[in-house]
Amino acid sequence: MSQNVRNNNELPTTAVLLAGGLGSRLLPFTAVIPKPLVPIDRESIAEILLKQLAHFGVKRVFVSIGYLGHLIEAVLGDGSRFGLELLYQREEKPLGTVGPLALIADKLPENFLVLNGDVLSDIDFAGLLQAHLIGGQTLTIATYPRELKVEFGVLKTDASGSVTAFVEKPHHDFLVSMGVYAMNRGVLAYFEPGQAFGFDQLVLAMLAKGDRVGTFNWGAGRWLDIGRATDFATAQTQFRADRHIYLPFEAAAARPGEQP
Repeated sequence: MSQNVRNNNELPTTAVLLAGGLGSRLLPFTAVIPKPLVPIDRESIAEILLKQLAHFGVKRVFVSIGYLGHLIEAVLGDGSRFGLELLYQREEKPLGTVGPLALIADKLPENFLVLNGDVLSDIDFAGLLQAHLIGGQTLTIATYPRELKVEFGVLKTDASGSVTAFVEKPHHDFLVSMGVYAMNRGVLAYFEPGQAFGFDQLVLAMLAKGDRVGTFNWGAGRWLDIGRATDFATAQTQFRADRHIYLPFEAAAARPGEQP
């Protein structure tokens, strides 16, 4: 399916890379380096993301910058080395996950990708866009399964304090947002230009209005949020060992006569 949608000229070719955050969870690294530029093996996470986007047919990427944005612009340049056109938009004040979209509202196509600048994944961006268009949603969230294990025996009690149930070390399965989204311009109606607006606010507002929110489950693939120190440490080892999984087209391009 991936190959088919990559060849579909009707798929959107615009993405928004959110790279304006402070990266406080990754201190002290981000005291001098913006989070999208923290190194994963031989390059930054932003460079990995741009290579992946280009592979899946994206042509133009708006990069929303704020904290140490001049360094991001200096490292990524105009995008030509990735086969992309990079256009920078500076947040004069933090605008949250969704708020920066209003700064480029007149430049956005009907549908587009939005992604956090701290995501290490092998997600099929074209597959996400295809699912979004087929579903006809205003918002489609890429999701990943997580398990929460409670390391204690959990009691349930009634109003008098008497135990009514006991579960030894239960676990809960749930889906989390990967920080990767396919959006329709309809999301712009939920907030005002210049307003700080988070992804959580967008989803809650859409649900309150009855605007259906879709999902694209990437449970068969890989995902790490490198904004978390634990995932960042894991990413260093995992990406180095499995670079061919995250950037499979590199190996194919190195073998003359084979198609990526």
